[in-house]
Amino acid sequence: MELQNKRIPEQEFNKIREEVLTQWPTGRDVDLNEAIKFHKTMPEHKVFSKKLVKAKNSGTTLVQPRAGVALIRDQIELLTYLQDKGEADLLPTTIDSYTRQNRYQEAENGIKESFKEHRSMLNGFPAVNHGVLGCRQLINAIDTPIQVRHGTPDARLLTEITYAGGFTSYEGGGISYNLPYAKNVPMEKTIRDWQYVDRLTGIYEEAGVSINREPYGPLTGTLVPPCVSHAVAIIEALLAAEQGVKNITVGYGQCGNLVQDVAAIRTLEELTDEYMQKAGYSDVIITTVFHQWMGGFPQDEAKAFGVISWGSATAALSKATKVIVKTPHEAAGVPTMEANAQGLRCTKQLITMLNDQSCTAANLEQEKEIIRKETRCLVDKCFELGNGDIAVGVVRAVQAGVIDIPFAPSRFNAGKMLPARDNTGAIRILNSGNMPFTKDILDFHREMIDARAKAEKRNASFQMVIDDVYAISKGRLVGRPQWMK
Repeated sequence: MELQNKRIPEQEFNKIREEVLTQWPTGRDVDLNEAIKFHKTMPEHKVFSKKLVKAKNSGTTLVQPRAGVALIRDQIELLTYLQDKGEADLLPTTIDSYTRQNRYQEAENGIKESFKEHRSMLNGFPAVNHGVLGCRQLINAIDTPIQVRHGTPDARLLTEITYAGGFTSYEGGGISYNLPYAKNVPMEKTIRDWQYVDRLTGIYEEAGVSINREPYGPLTGTLVPPCVSHAVAIIEALLAAEQGVKNITVGYGQCGNLVQDVAAIRTLEELTDEYMQKAGYSDVIITTVFHQWMGGFPQDEAKAFGVISWGSATAALSKATKVIVKTPHEAAGVPTMEANAQGLRCTKQLITMLNDQSCTAANLEQEKEIIRKETRCLVDKCFELGNGDIAVGVVRAVQAGVIDIPFAPSRFNAGKMLPARDNTGAIRILNSGNMPFTKDILDFHREMIDARAKAEKRNASFQMVIDDVYAISKGRLVGRPQWMK
């Protein structure tokens, strides 16, 4: 069938599903009707979407870590610790790299080695190998809603097994889990594969089981302009809604400038709702997630806590529905569960302190307006390129460099757009590549970067981009020459 943003017909979906469930032996254990019955027995406090809706309505920001290990018993121990000692409101199960690449035999080998070595030999939880019953052991043991977090271009089997296993939230999308994660996967393929994921989510929804879907907001994680991540989030939300998804969390990765970050989260929900209404998806609930700093971290633990605290404060002031929390061991590699819990408690303390405060900076509205204009330029161009079909349009937009994600490894990504910080630390666009911005938007970005160049007594150049990438790990936000030596 030709790629289009249309709900997958039942007969076609079932035909694809037969093939998907044969990709690994555990797929045989998936029984959709039985899985729906299992979900309906779960108490409300363990359902992701219900907790998000309550938080949205009360203006509360929930905290959630990242975490995943190879064995079921160890994953239960880890999540129990983060639930009880870290005071997490929501929990993750991060999937291992082999599963993300559909290399299930190697994941199986990793499980065996983990038993043998008495420690995790995988960098996440191999849910496909553990199967439906293994996932349910985890779901039944924990009292907090759990989300699947991964990075898989073709996540269809993983979705089938984790949904049947009782997970109530699922991260990713056909753009955000392709361009930032893969080198050689065509956009057409991931859009199709994620339409399957979203249609499966819609089937559960139609049976009375609400499963939250979350496009991956940070993309490549470093210096991504808000309009780029906003456009991707909105497009993935529209694709999901067409397949019947009713509860969607759109995300954004912290850039570091308080005003820009607060403006970004507030416009993200506003713009997503705007495009949902235009497309006729008026019954979809939109929430937001703020990802704490995704770039390099300081080696010093106290300085790392400073970065975490800044992200916590920004999440609280932006009124994001939830925040993804980092740890003080980010620079050292995989964090201990104790460090993970420290990051959670630090974040929770800041959010509690700032819960009743608001960000009313005079230039906040100006920043919101520039983000609105930029995002509409990108999304509207995608619709134009697809002659009204956003699935077709986004594929053509990536080919044309209209959607251009900085530092993405995909060979299908244009890689012409270059971001850099302005003199206040906000992310601006040094080189717009083929992105379809109006003259006033381009003039604005040029003026903001030129002001920084003048202050630093150097020309605006690629060196600024390099300096900004490393700045946070050196204890600064803006990569000024005197601090980068």
